[in-house]
This record gives sequence, C-alpha cells and structure tokens, in this order.
Amino acid sequence: MSDQTQMTAAQSAATKAAVMNQVPGADIAGQSPLHHADFATLAEQGQKIGGIHLCEHKLLGHLTLRCNPNNPEQLAAVERVLGVALPLTPLTSVVKGEYSIRWMSPDEWLILVPGLATFDIESAFRDEMPGHYSLVNSSGGSTVLEISGDDVLSLLQKSVPVDLHITAFPVGKVVSTLFAKTTVTLRRLDEKRFELVIRRSFSDYVWLWIQDASLEYGLVIEV
Repeated sequence: MSDQTQMTAAQSAATKAAVMNQVPGADIAGQSPLHHADFATLAEQGQKIGGIHLCEHKLLGHLTLRCNPNNPEQLAAVERVLGVALPLTPLTSVVKGEYSIRWMSPDEWLILVPGLATFDIESAFRDEMPGHYSLVNSSGGSTVLEISGDDVLSLLQKSVPVDLHITAFPVGKVVSTLFAKTTVTLRRLDEKRFELVIRRSFSDYVWLWIQDASLEYGLVIEV
C-alpha cells in the first residue's frame, strides 16, 4: 500500500465515529432514575390540593453540545438540525415544540429532546455540522423534575442561593446552581413554574428533599 493510500485510509477512519443507538426502542419499557418513587401511584392515591405540584419528565434525550458561537456555518447547521437557533445570550434558553436548548457556558449548550429522537438527532449533527465540535449523549445520567404552584418560590428559597424575583430571574432564564447540597440546572418556565435538571446519582436525594421542604405547603404529584 502506498503512502498516499495509507494516508487516505487513515483520514477516512478518523472522520468516522463509533455510533450506537443507546435507546432500545418503544417496545421496551425504560426506567427513570426515580422509577422507584412510583409517581403514577402517588398521583392517583395522594393529595389533590397543595401549594407545590411536582412531575417528572422522564426518559428524555440529554445532549451536551460544544461548538464555536462565532462560527456562522455551525450555527446554521444547528438550526437546520433542531429547527431553532442556539441561544447566544448568557443564561437564556429557547424552546420549539418538544426541543429545548439551555445556554450553559459561552461554548456549551444542553439540549433536551424526546428520548426516541435522540439517535436521529445525533446522526443529523454528524451529517450537518462542519468543523470541530463535540456532542455528548448523557441521557441516562439525568432526569427532569418540574415544580410549580402557589408556594413554589417559598420552597425554592429554602433550596437555592438564587434571587428568584421575576425581574432578576425572568421566564426562560437558566442557571447552574446548588439545590440543597447538590447541583441542578434550574430554568424558569413561568412565573410559578420551574424545571430542575438533576443528576441520576442525586435524584433520590432531591426527591426526598422536596418532600420534606414542601410539608408545610402540601405536595401534589402529577403525571
């Protein structure tokens, strides 16, 4: 084999990635990090009135994208794949349908998508994205809790060192912060509705904390 042929083969191999669909399929039941909490039963048998409402958005696709925010070709490619532009303003987010993107740092974004769409989106990025970038699928490592209600601000004020006044923390704002003794990605969805992206290893701790912190308000589980 000539040096030229060897170089071409090496370059071709370098452009290929080991690609595997990590989601088994819709016919296999997946389990979230909080499967053991049995939210469906708690929602059916638990209290129906309370100042805190909680639901889990389970088994979503979690993708961490790192790319150059000053590269118009990469920005255009992301918009082609997701149908929405990356949020470039710090601590902001965008949503389109079932896709949502959170600004995490100057060159990093957290993208949440329907779980069964994750592999197709990964594949589309490989087809569309030019230049140097990173896309990491961490879907199994996190879950999402949504908390809302008349007393949600009081609960969060017990839990996070963040100014949650609507003027300081408007709808769509995203921060990575402490929640009790762990870290979460906190996003405001509405005046009295928030999203917590939490690590699998701390999901039970956060769930137990929310139960305790909401005792005085009443906790309603939704599915």
